[in-house]
Amino acid sequence: MTSEQPILTFRRVTDAPDWQILNDGVMGGLSRSSFEISSSGLAVFSGHVSLDRGRGFASVRSPPIEQDLSVHDSFVLRIRGDGHRFKFSVRTELGSDAPTYQCPFKTQDGEWEECRLPYADFVPTFRGRAVRGAPALNAARIRSVGFLIGDKQGGPFRLQIDWVKASGSNCAVSQIPRSQAAAVGEHGSGPDPVSACIM
Repeated sequence: MTSEQPILTFRRVTDAPDWQILNDGVMGGLSRSSFEISSSGLAVFSGHVSLDRGRGFASVRSPPIEQDLSVHDSFVLRIRGDGHRFKFSVRTELGSDAPTYQCPFKTQDGEWEECRLPYADFVPTFRGRAVRGAPALNAARIRSVGFLIGDKQGGPFRLQIDWVKASGSNCAVSQIPRSQAAAVGEHGSGPDPVSACIM
């Protein structure tokens, strides 16, 4: 039997301000984004990615959490996107020098989907570049999670999130192995392996 562990549910509208917005403005870019929680219990990450000034990314990060998810092997996201590629990000340390582990996923415009992202497919990045030789994601030390859009996808975007769970099974979804994903950067410009989602 597949075991599951809830990580994120969005039941309180007042939780939204605790999430941290981080856009390319920190590098002189012009992208903007927001994170809201609706009264119906859905989170909405939306905004506009600007490719001006050679930048082009928007992201949001959860408040600090402490989760040991080592008994599982995948994250599962229930999301509805707009056809863009997004990335789910995970941090195992909260320091400014800590890498961010990321895994991309492709959305279908207007369709609710469940995306399964195996831990093994998360790539360590730092300041937009893959970190060669970094250890694999340590699921026993989950300290924050988040979402990002980049990869030169200019224009408006919208991603709704119903929940995020950890799961003990990685069947039913095919991913490009982590060994082929070394060029996936935080702000995105290289080859981008993308997960499949189940509608």
